[in-house]
Amino acid sequence: MSTEEKSAAPRSLAEALRVRDDVSLAALLRSRPDLVTPVPTDLTQLATRAGTRASVVRALERLDRFALQTAQALAVAADPAPYEELLGLMAGDEGDPAVTAALPRAVALLREQALVWGADDRLRLVRTARELLAPSPQHPSPTGLGPTVREATAGMSPGRIQEILAAVGLASTHDSVSAVSALGELFADRTRTAALLAALPGESREVLDRLVWGPPYGQVTHDPAPHLRALLDRGLLLPTAPGTVVLPREVALHLRAGRAHRTPEPVPPPVEAAATHRPQVVDATAAGQALAALATVEELLKEWDEGGPAVLRAGGLSVRDLKRTAVALDVPEPVAAFWVELAYAAGLVASDGEADERYAATPAYDEWRELPPAERWARLAESWLTATRTSGLVGGRDAKDRTLSALGPNLDRSAAPEVRHRVLALLAGLPEGAAPDAESVLARLRWERPLRGPQREQGEQREDDLRSRLARWTLTEAELLGVTGRGALAAPGRALIGAPEPAHPAAQPEPVGPGDKLPVHHHRAPLAPAPVTPAERGAATAAAARLLAPLFPEPLDHVLLQADLTAVAPGPLERELADVLGVLADVESKGGATVYRFTPGSVRRALDAGRTAADLHAFLSRHSRTPVPQPLTYLIDDVARRHGRLRVGAASAYVRCDDDATLDEILADKRATGLGLRRLAPTVLAAQTDPAALLDGLRAMGFAPAAESAAGDVLIARADARRTPPRAAPEPVPDGPPVPDDTLLTAAIRAIRAGDLASTAPRKPGHADGADGGPAVGGELPRTSAAETLATVQAAVLTGEALWIGYVNAEGAASQRVIAPIRVEGGFVTAYDHTADEVRTYPLHRITGVAELADDAP
Repeated sequence: MSTEEKSAAPRSLAEALRVRDDVSLAALLRSRPDLVTPVPTDLTQLATRAGTRASVVRALERLDRFALQTAQALAVAADPAPYEELLGLMAGDEGDPAVTAALPRAVALLREQALVWGADDRLRLVRTARELLAPSPQHPSPTGLGPTVREATAGMSPGRIQEILAAVGLASTHDSVSAVSALGELFADRTRTAALLAALPGESREVLDRLVWGPPYGQVTHDPAPHLRALLDRGLLLPTAPGTVVLPREVALHLRAGRAHRTPEPVPPPVEAAATHRPQVVDATAAGQALAALATVEELLKEWDEGGPAVLRAGGLSVRDLKRTAVALDVPEPVAAFWVELAYAAGLVASDGEADERYAATPAYDEWRELPPAERWARLAESWLTATRTSGLVGGRDAKDRTLSALGPNLDRSAAPEVRHRVLALLAGLPEGAAPDAESVLARLRWERPLRGPQREQGEQREDDLRSRLARWTLTEAELLGVTGRGALAAPGRALIGAPEPAHPAAQPEPVGPGDKLPVHHHRAPLAPAPVTPAERGAATAAAARLLAPLFPEPLDHVLLQADLTAVAPGPLERELADVLGVLADVESKGGATVYRFTPGSVRRALDAGRTAADLHAFLSRHSRTPVPQPLTYLIDDVARRHGRLRVGAASAYVRCDDDATLDEILADKRATGLGLRRLAPTVLAAQTDPAALLDGLRAMGFAPAAESAAGDVLIARADARRTPPRAAPEPVPDGPPVPDDTLLTAAIRAIRAGDLASTAPRKPGHADGADGGPAVGGELPRTSAAETLATVQAAVLTGEALWIGYVNAEGAASQRVIAPIRVEGGFVTAYDHTADEVRTYPLHRITGVAELADDAP
């Protein structure tokens, strides 16, 4: 490198950032959004923030495996390190071609994220990253390497170092520094180290082989065995503490053939397909699941229409209520927790906020029900994709060993939306109709975001890591919701994540069995980033609804009545028909066809809702494709004849009936003991319980009482009467600062450039200089008197020169600016502000001082 090139090389991260263009700075701020919150005042502050521990840790955790391995290799390389040294550490002495091809991309990524700076001949890992990744006894390196010879011999006596030199055949030196350097050079020389190791006994080589890939530390007694003594005498093992020895880094690298990692992973593992299906089958299956999802959510909310389960004191559903919900929906408890959480995330269910707090449907549920089916599904799918609440955690334990309950606190996981989108994007990258092998998806996610800690690098992946569990739950939940069909991503699901439509091949591949593996196609549709703005999310949701709508069957306006008091709905029903039939009958089984059963209780429920027997007969005749069975007609007439003969009202409560024999029957029944009934008149009974409990008690005894108002009118009970006050859907918990949009990035870069120009512009020596006559300290505002400020500004108006000023705004915020004064009048200076790239007017009394810029200032 020439002298000019050396002088032009950046001496700090701030200088390296200063030579970047706006596109490169935008890429940095987009990949590390924490750096722009708040916007740095200049590039020096940006570099300082990029080197803080919290920001570096976050950036390292978001690297893919190979980029992280590259950073780890730089942490054990020289500082600075030439690219050739880094390549040797990654590719080894043999030169792995895959590593050689992938390394430039990894270095470019580390440079883009400001974790590495400098030219290829002087690569530097930022200091904080080196401290985090470099080997130490407290924090072993993921590479398994130990300290260098210089680090390991730091506390060793000079005499002992000279003894090691003599044992390896090196001449003694006059000082320890040169002795350590000579020993390090020996171990770094492949030929000489190989000869030294060849002279060792086999047992000594076995010890080195056990330490070579880490951990590099071992234990020895005060009187080591001969094969250990041979290693200690030659410095191949160096003592670090009493009874502890370490394998020097230079020796380990020789034994590893120069590689810092046992298994570099330059290429992401492919996502393999376990089975393939025709796209039409996938879409049809997904549409069926989507219909079932809508029916399940409606059934759940119907169960809670008259007031759902009570809210626990700590928030959420009790275990007993979750079990009841699972039984009502005929699904396992984890699946019931998923539907409950999905309805909550979509804003369809919430707490009513009353003293006796319960869950109930929200007013948004009624609006949602009026939407077309495809739009209702799209609303649910969007809520699931963006929610941070994670139903898979229900039943687990939190940090305080408390059970995590459905709808309760501590279920938010900020990584959930990103993992869900990434899993679906990986599915979108497979051939159309291909269902992925779940383990290959997990392997790919681990490569893209490896876990922190030594277990990850040693191949000991923890099965309980959060991202893997989120990915497994995503595959299951996507199938339940109809985003996938038979494990493959359906067309609506593809649109939901903003992925492009796949290119349809000329010939459809033959179906394979679930155990067969498909070859991974290298030519795939590019994966789109997750929609980030509300407009993008809305467009993706609308596209998904448009693709799903044709896949839904047309709703039916009829059912098939059976002689066994059942009705069969061979498909989805029209909204009005489904609502009335849901009140008139109980759902007995669900599936491709829904079976409803008519019972005395269900008929009474319809009569309570304001229907008459004539209404019910007319309804069934109008909507049945088969004749109305006689048993069903008799059932409706029999229940209607007895309905309302008893009247229950509020006294505390009373029962009245024109037939005093019926009241005699109630009083004689032992089951009425708990109701506290007594006769007030031949046709009136008073009770010591409230009307609702009295109604339930009499119905349990086989009667069909009706509630009445204070005016004596029959009260009509509607199934959808209970609603919470308006409630907003829960806001997702963000995973750090949001990614800035293009508008914010443009403004932030402009402000950073402006502040940097003001803080770095060279200035002529003068009154604004430091007390010693030198330039003012960077970051400090110039200080001049009011008269000097006015005179300098007036002179700049005549000469057209630019000035450096200090300025304090009305809020007291101080800043430095570079301006070109245009005119001065009325106590104000109008100038072109180079830092803001616009003409502005400044009050002279708010300018702390001025200084002329040097002649070579930009």
